[in-house]
Amino acid sequence: MNSKVSRRGFTLVELLVVIAIIGVLVGLLLPAVQAAREAARRMQCGNNMKQLGLALHNYHSAYNRLPQHGGGTAHVAGGPDNVLMLSVLVPMTPFIEQQAFWEQISNPFVASNGNTYPAMGPAPWDTGYDPWRTTVGTFRCPSDPTVPTAGQFGMNNYAACIGDGINWTDRGGINDNGTPGNPQAADQFLRGVFKTRRATAFRDILDGLSNTIMMGEICTDAGNREIIGQPVFIGDGAVFTNPTAAACTTNAIDPQRPQFYLPTAELQYGRADQWNRGHRWMCALGMYTMINTIRPPNKESCQSHNTDGREGTYTAASRHQGGCHILLGDGAVRFITDSIESGNQEAYIDQPGVESPYGVWGALGTAAMRETLDAEAF
Repeated sequence: MNSKVSRRGFTLVELLVVIAIIGVLVGLLLPAVQAAREAARRMQCGNNMKQLGLALHNYHSAYNRLPQHGGGTAHVAGGPDNVLMLSVLVPMTPFIEQQAFWEQISNPFVASNGNTYPAMGPAPWDTGYDPWRTTVGTFRCPSDPTVPTAGQFGMNNYAACIGDGINWTDRGGINDNGTPGNPQAADQFLRGVFKTRRATAFRDILDGLSNTIMMGEICTDAGNREIIGQPVFIGDGAVFTNPTAAACTTNAIDPQRPQFYLPTAELQYGRADQWNRGHRWMCALGMYTMINTIRPPNKESCQSHNTDGREGTYTAASRHQGGCHILLGDGAVRFITDSIESGNQEAYIDQPGVESPYGVWGALGTAAMRETLDAEAF
């Protein structure tokens, strides 16, 4: 006698319930996965900065000074040069396991376009020079997704700290033609570890290596009008006619979206990639490789002239949640929150010879104002 076995399948309702449960689980797990990935990227970013700190210390051990921000070759009539406009990142390359790359830069180089360039390369706006178009992995934070377009310069997410001043950002102890500059003015206005076109050493950091920022994190411009990615142009000479940190926000920030500029705000450069924040790792101009400790992290930057080399506030920023990394003089890397105490934002910028008016943040940026800082304050 044959018996029939009854096989019961899923009903449509049961199938939909299972799909719904899986959807809920995926919805719960996805933020955790994303958070874990960002935590890994943030850790790698901090490790990159530690490598830069080690490179700076090894360079100082080798030469008894720090690499110069604004180095290279001086202008010689009728001769090729880079007008002493190379960033501190360039001489650091052989100290971050990029010896072969450094050999390309420090020796005459035949580029892919057939041109022969002298040792130390051309000015950092010559796109024909292959090393300038190369992105060095250690100079990039993995949380920053922006990539250069074809034929443009290599990018960076780490910048030299010039302190709490804005003036003399493109000048220093020597002029771009090799003639003596005004080192007294450079000392007066650039109060950080690095001074444009002037060598510095650890002995100059009188505030203590553990209390002084050497480098900070920056964001590259993604082309979406974020305040962390691009300085705003506030009018010719406006930084000096209204010389306060808070002046940068005037008629620039979108009140409905405070992380973005207004559509009417004139950004510093709405042009090609090569003129945007963090889009030239080898260039010493403020737009690309400088920070100052005036506006707190992840606030807006501004300049008072519509050119990439002039005075302005260059704010530390990142695409991490709630803050950014800094590299201290002793090689330690710290994550500084956006809420760090930043003093009186209505105070005049550039007050030579006095303690920074910008609180703990400003004091961290100065190298020799003899401010006293509690390690728990940052």
